[in-house]
Amino acid sequence: MINTNLKFWRRELSLTQAQMAEKLNIKRSLVGAYEEGRAEPKLTTLVNMARLFGISLDQLVTNDFTKKSVQKAALRQVTPIVSDDPNPTRPAGNLRILALTVDKDQNENIELVPLKAAAGYLNGYADPEFIEELPKFRLPMLGSGGTYRAFEIAGDSMLPIASGTVIVGRYVDDWLTLKDGTPCIVVSSKEGIVFKRVFNKLKDGATLSLHSDNPVYSPYEIGVEDVVEIWEAKSYISSTFPIADLSLTRLASIVLDLQQQVSTMKKV
Repeated sequence: MINTNLKFWRRELSLTQAQMAEKLNIKRSLVGAYEEGRAEPKLTTLVNMARLFGISLDQLVTNDFTKKSVQKAALRQVTPIVSDDPNPTRPAGNLRILALTVDKDQNENIELVPLKAAAGYLNGYADPEFIEELPKFRLPMLGSGGTYRAFEIAGDSMLPIASGTVIVGRYVDDWLTLKDGTPCIVVSSKEGIVFKRVFNKLKDGATLSLHSDNPVYSPYEIGVEDVVEIWEAKSYISSTFPIADLSLTRLASIVLDLQQQVSTMKKV
């Protein structure tokens, strides 16, 4: 049972065998041997597994987790979002809960949060029953490396991405790894659900600076204590095609290119 539980939780956490081995401070080959039932983990390794998965040692050894999440919303415990802890297996003091759904083949769904459900999401993001009621779909091209959720956005702050566009984001559990300028869906208690480019100021001031692509909107900062979730934008779905860039600068560039081409043709 340990072998199936290890494989189940490794997939739940979207980890490769190499990444799992690194977190448990063991060789990658051992992870494969444990999952295939060719070897039994030592007690210290079992303890580290339970801590990493956010479950008790007894649950790891006696519960069959593969039978607990089919076609239902599941709960995942997530380690603290702002942490430089070099020991990733240390029990977290402020675990967060991520609710998700899976299909009959244990593949995670992409839940869609439409505009009409945005307000409810702020209260129901960790409620399995709320998440289970959301529309679901899959995008095979995204692969299996992560947990994805889709959000319908409103407004023109991120033009040319229009209001009503659905942004598909990958869940970010370590916010310190966010690179400046990364487009993200940020869920916060004060701002709700917004789509912005994130500039990371967590180490210096425990804040995130949120920027719009539309220069009409000014950047603003949000405290880390107000942030609930961050989803890095990976794709978008829209019925509105972006309008071509016909700014004065662009038009001037096109005219200059045409003049140079005409000049070259005359010389020939």
